[in-house]
Amino acid sequence: MEKKVVYRKNGGKRRAGYPLLLLCAVLLFGFSLVNILWPKRSQLELENRKAAQLPAFSVQALLDGSWQSGFARWMQDQFSFRDAAVNAERAVDEVLFRKVEEGGILLGKDRWMFTKLFTVEDATKKQLDKNVQAVSDFAANHPGKVTFLLAPSASVIYPEKLPAGAPMVDENAMLDDIFAKVGQTTAVIDLREDFTNRKDEYLYFKTDHHWTTNGAYRAYEQFCALKGLTPFDRDAHESADVTDFEGTHYSATRLWNVAKDTITYYPLDSLMTVYKITGEAQYEPEKTENLVNADKFATRDKYAAFLDGNNGYSTIEGRGTGSILVVKDSYANSFVPYLTENYAKIGVVDFRNFKYGLDSTIEKEGYDEVLVLYNFQTFIADTNLIYISRPSTL
Repeated sequence: MEKKVVYRKNGGKRRAGYPLLLLCAVLLFGFSLVNILWPKRSQLELENRKAAQLPAFSVQALLDGSWQSGFARWMQDQFSFRDAAVNAERAVDEVLFRKVEEGGILLGKDRWMFTKLFTVEDATKKQLDKNVQAVSDFAANHPGKVTFLLAPSASVIYPEKLPAGAPMVDENAMLDDIFAKVGQTTAVIDLREDFTNRKDEYLYFKTDHHWTTNGAYRAYEQFCALKGLTPFDRDAHESADVTDFEGTHYSATRLWNVAKDTITYYPLDSLMTVYKITGEAQYEPEKTENLVNADKFATRDKYAAFLDGNNGYSTIEGRGTGSILVVKDSYANSFVPYLTENYAKIGVVDFRNFKYGLDSTIEKEGYDEVLVLYNFQTFIADTNLIYISRPSTL
């Protein structure tokens, strides 16, 4: 009899735990069901990247572990409340733990965000040497035609906004060295003094790695001063504003109290033709459109509205005289529209999608001038820029 009493007591305890187990099972099943039914995404808009997709199953993938890894990434990216969970985590990091870095981005004062650059790896130093040599050689082969404009990082102009004690590389010393070497064969534009004097203006986005259209305009003014050109008159044109811009830095940090940026642009009527590159100096027109694709202002990647992104080769109709070829990274995208005031034809090359030397294009299209425009952090590491001095094979 005593055994039965003990058995019933234990059983009673077990039965008492059933509701809790049942509740956990219901919650787990419900959460799993929500995840299964939740619409799957091809793009993580807030992170500006593609979302992992459910990997195709195979016995080989299962045995070598690749299927499990892919499935885990898919679960991570397709998690139903991912955006809210990431935002909450980042808010806790900053508010409670006072983190000053997130996703390779430094969280500065007054809600500024800066690209972290504490060291320059040996591989990057070697690439920088190659890029400096390539630009120098190219300019030497086209004497009097080439101008080199290298935009400084926002951290150089606003060092006081960096987190206290952030050990950034000495970008000023590196810029001095780059300008000294490239300046032996071509004209260079150093923006640091002018930008520092204008630092109270809106020169760089707080949430993005690009300069603003005002920063681009100030750089354009320096270009015009060097070339003896009359700058685009902003007062004579009506501008438009695009608010609530959250750029690449925000995508990495998801700062909870982000200071959203504003993009100002000029709805010019200049047309741009984007070409499909079929060979060296061989192009087929792909589309003709306005040089600012306003439809992209309604997307997450609003800055891509300028020149409709980073096309390999494009030409733009201007209202000036002569022609210029702009060799660039994306900093030039908001700069180029101003050139329509001064040139009849503007060519644009982005080596990410253009794998040939420029000599044949310059000769075929008859470009009078060349502007090489990059920002510092792209220039030092870009593995494509060496194409600029590649000899023609034609």
